[in-house]
Amino acid sequence: MRVVVGISGGVDSSVASYLLKEQGHDVIGLFMINWNEKDGQCTAEEDYEDVKRVCDKIGIPYFSVNYSKEYYDRVFQYFLDEYAKGRTPNPDVLCNREIKFGPFLEQALKLGADKIATGHYAKKIEKDGKFYLAKALDLNKDQSYFLCQLSQEQLKYVVFPLEDIDKPKVREIAHKLDLVNSDKKDSTGICFIGERNFKNFLKSYLPAKEGLIKDLQGNVVGKHDGLMYYTLGQRRGLNIGGKKDGNGQRWFVIKKDLENNILYVSQGEDDLLYSDYLLAENMNWIPERPKQNQFSCFAKFRYRQPDQEVTVTVLDDDKIRVDFKERQRAITPGQFVVLYDENGICYGGGIIDKSFDKNGNQIS
Repeated sequence: MRVVVGISGGVDSSVASYLLKEQGHDVIGLFMINWNEKDGQCTAEEDYEDVKRVCDKIGIPYFSVNYSKEYYDRVFQYFLDEYAKGRTPNPDVLCNREIKFGPFLEQALKLGADKIATGHYAKKIEKDGKFYLAKALDLNKDQSYFLCQLSQEQLKYVVFPLEDIDKPKVREIAHKLDLVNSDKKDSTGICFIGERNFKNFLKSYLPAKEGLIKDLQGNVVGKHDGLMYYTLGQRRGLNIGGKKDGNGQRWFVIKKDLENNILYVSQGEDDLLYSDYLLAENMNWIPERPKQNQFSCFAKFRYRQPDQEVTVTVLDDDKIRVDFKERQRAITPGQFVVLYDENGICYGGGIIDKSFDKNGNQIS
């Protein structure tokens, strides 16, 4: 079987490629260039040099392909649009759907691939002609959250070689092979930003409009650099911690008033940050929309969050209401809510639109 691997220069996709070759598959490495800018930590040139060394070491051919235009049009423009609306997007989820399992899959098929593979920690299950997404063995590294928007056609072709392997084992294999990236630091955050100052990066693409920071009583407590730089529940970077008045506790973001360009903050654990349910849109069901319109399951509202017990009401094909068993802090519009059953099978995910308290008052 010919398998084309999305190889990034990191240790996970490298070991995934090796494991597939050891299983007897005809493996080809395909390196994707998604961002052309050279500054920042995540540079394509450095990563591609690692890809070359790794592929030569394990004995597989490799190619590079430039998807920077597709990335800008399909992912980065969405990223900018969401920030312009005052939301906090998660472009990594969209990148998987639109790039890594989009043009990449098309290119792999042109190379004669029977399957594609990635270094994601996730599991695919096939049953009765349908494809299910599930959590990987290594729950600490599980990345099914970022794959919640994949379609049946995309899941049909993918294999996850790391689904039953934990990260320490991956590092161990890389060391035994003496791979150049065996100790390479895991990539974090949004690759095209890397270690750069996020505010300066965003400022070069979106015009920043300074405005007032007010407390919930309407008192001016400072100035903000632009609403797009702040997210619900944020504590750091507000530059108002030295104020002598108030209760002495740390300030955090409560809400953003886009119409009047005002950032509202409060001190201490304010009840206004907690919500009882949310509405989500652009819901992608895996493998299909459930037959029942209401059911109980588990959910994540951000990647590293432990599973939370919820009740889901299906409003239509791509909209849901999610009621929380326990009130949730700082539910953030633009992020994804991802649903799971008790066995870690992913029902799919959608974009958080709004959150509310039990009385129906909008929180975010």
